[in-house]
Amino acid sequence: MRRPVLARRDRVLRGGQPLAFGVGLVVALVVGVFLLVGSGHDPLRVYARMFDASLGDPRAWSVTLNRAVPLGLAGLAVAVAGSMGLWNIGAEGQIMAGAIGAAWVARIGGGWPGPVLVTAMLAAAVVGGGLLALGPAIARARIGVNEIITTLMLNEVAIRLVQWLVHGRWKDPDSHNFPLAPMLPDNGRLPTLFERAHVGVVLAGIVIALFGLAVSRTAWGYELRVAGSSGATARYAGISLKRKVLTVMVLSGGVAGFAGGVELSGNADRITEGLSNGFGFAGIIVAALALMRPSGVAAVALLFGAVQIGGQSIQTMGVSSSVSTILQALILFGAIAAGVLGRYRIQMVAGDTVERPSTGAES
Repeated sequence: MRRPVLARRDRVLRGGQPLAFGVGLVVALVVGVFLLVGSGHDPLRVYARMFDASLGDPRAWSVTLNRAVPLGLAGLAVAVAGSMGLWNIGAEGQIMAGAIGAAWVARIGGGWPGPVLVTAMLAAAVVGGGLLALGPAIARARIGVNEIITTLMLNEVAIRLVQWLVHGRWKDPDSHNFPLAPMLPDNGRLPTLFERAHVGVVLAGIVIALFGLAVSRTAWGYELRVAGSSGATARYAGISLKRKVLTVMVLSGGVAGFAGGVELSGNADRITEGLSNGFGFAGIIVAALALMRPSGVAAVALLFGAVQIGGQSIQTMGVSSSVSTILQALILFGAIAAGVLGRYRIQMVAGDTVERPSTGAES
């Protein structure tokens, strides 16, 4: 009997990740058709509504770009750490930590000039996210504690800290006893770019571009990739792994914190328990689809932003907004499958049994 196995191709198929991403999108749309038909909806009408709401006109584009900003920055945070083979699963909490820092500056600097206040808020956001990532960075660099566990656990800490603040010290006395923080001052908000899009779109684009260039075109980025691919090679080349881990993890946290500051000053009226809105966890998918390359997160974030905004718009048609979540998952699975098949081929080999190692009990 013959069975299928994966065999590495002599030459990787052309197209690479863009092709895999396109295949993933097609797979998601095709499977989505069956899901929508099965639930009694017209797929063409649903997809048309999603497109119009997310990319149909300048206003739709502005909403989608605003949504893509935290997704792109969260994806960048994960990708920066991923460039060295590290997994920052704490972007969700780091976004909240960044928002806490920005909100604190807004509280003490409400009378400052607008540009000064916004700049200070975003700087505090970077510091807040970086500080939350510092503990896992030290633990990984000094004693080898897995950063997945520590960053994941700190998500809950940051979220609970926000809850404590809005229920206690930062509670608005005019909120009629609701757990709400005070509104941000008008001078603490990012200026509008067009329609509903804010300047954070430009800032996020600049940050993503700078990190993309730094990772791919500088000696620092080369050392990062070497350290991520082989620790022994990095040590032989004189690269300090401990210093790289500390730097990369804190930078990753700072980028996620920056996302929190931009989201607070660009889209939110005040800091809330749900400010992060799952952006940190969605950023993991964004980074995975971008192959942990900072240069690829912008396009993936834009698509995911459009899918999320489109998913919200179809609720008025009686379609669950969870359709957008399903589509995102299908895009990921389709892209992963296409990426694997681009490097490997399915080969049928003889044999249907697997040899079991001897336990010594048989004679």
